[in-house]
Amino acid sequence: MSYVPNTNADRAKMLAAVGVGKIEDLFYDVPEAMRFPKLELPAPLSEMEIMQELRDLSEANVDLNHVACFLGAGAYRHYIPSIVSHVISRSEFYTAYTPYQPEISQGTLQGIFEYQSMICALTGMDVANASHYDAGTATAEAVIMAVSAGRGKRTKVILSPRLHPEYREVVRTYTQGMGLHIVGDDDPHADLAELEAQLDKQTACLIVQVPDFLGYIESPARLKALADKVHEAGAMFVIAANPISLGLLKPPAEYGADIVLGEGQALGNAVSFGGPYLGFFSCKEEYVRRMAGRLVGQTVDRLGRRGFVLTLSTREQHIRREKATSNICTNQGLCALAASVYLASLGKSGLRTVAKLCYDKAHYAASQIAKVPGFSLLTDKPFFNEFVVRCPAPAAEVNEYLANEWGILGGFEVGKACPGLEDCLMICVTETNTRQEIDALVDALKEMSGEGGDE
Repeated sequence: MSYVPNTNADRAKMLAAVGVGKIEDLFYDVPEAMRFPKLELPAPLSEMEIMQELRDLSEANVDLNHVACFLGAGAYRHYIPSIVSHVISRSEFYTAYTPYQPEISQGTLQGIFEYQSMICALTGMDVANASHYDAGTATAEAVIMAVSAGRGKRTKVILSPRLHPEYREVVRTYTQGMGLHIVGDDDPHADLAELEAQLDKQTACLIVQVPDFLGYIESPARLKALADKVHEAGAMFVIAANPISLGLLKPPAEYGADIVLGEGQALGNAVSFGGPYLGFFSCKEEYVRRMAGRLVGQTVDRLGRRGFVLTLSTREQHIRREKATSNICTNQGLCALAASVYLASLGKSGLRTVAKLCYDKAHYAASQIAKVPGFSLLTDKPFFNEFVVRCPAPAAEVNEYLANEWGILGGFEVGKACPGLEDCLMICVTETNTRQEIDALVDALKEMSGEGGDE
């Protein structure tokens, strides 16, 4: 921060300008006894001693590099190749702003173009933007796009009850005042057939998460049948997807999605206490002019050399807000760049390997936990890397035991989002979880159930 020296005469002029006699008068609202409390500060330390004290304090934190973690529910720990931080730490990317001038923004524009291209390859969709704040805002923007595509005549929005609860909350907050009728998100046990039954000529869109919030996967055939019903009603079919799962599962375009969105944090971005994150968004080309955000295209200059330009960025978002498709203009550029570098470093086979490791390790964990007395899987439905376990005690007690006795960060307490499932724990397993960590989790549950002991 800049240091601005003020003389006594300068201070006197400023105080006179605001109508007080001395600086203390500026704090008259603070009780006099509280204005200058005696501070019990420790003795001064050298810089080296302070750094050591700060290191000691930091070691008291529980972080994902020091404990086994089985917590997911929308934010996931994946291994991030070192090249990601090396690229995004370069000053030309780290400090880049909106690339309005293509002649000096080719690096930023190419980074966005590559990001969009890879998101389209993942989802199977025609176009992708760059980008939204997180999956919640991307979901809300999908609703707005669907309402806009229906020219505002369709005002009913159907949200799957197993769409992430935070996404549902953002949709409701984001669209308040728009006169929308949001349904389908009240009963966590409702299935796709019940959602399908709510379709009518007033429906703008139906949104389903794959895998859903509890980790389970509907078959592509069932999703295709639902997409057909949605389209018969004249509505749009929206999929919220886990991008890592798309290394293994069918792209949503193959079963009829009109919009595919999701949380891009898993693609090279750290968990980081909840942000900043990255909402990816892709759709069919026919809806491109209703899409918020920016679209970068590839072209050639007058000499025939490849170049990149900002192809579409609806100006109303900047200067005529009342006519805008959306008032979101900011691109999560650095997070999108991290996703680009992550996907490029892994490649097609690498992403599939990560997805397969998540799948295999999660299924190994589920099979072992299901053998522990008192613990059982909530359902036998297919899942990717998250599954729900019914426990012999409240999930909060299980997590407390895991943390205090075994130093394990347990799963998500499902009852927080789904009333009636307070004894259920959602376990997440990624490629970063070793077999030893999974076995330790199983041993901890055995001990808690009374089946542990020397073996």
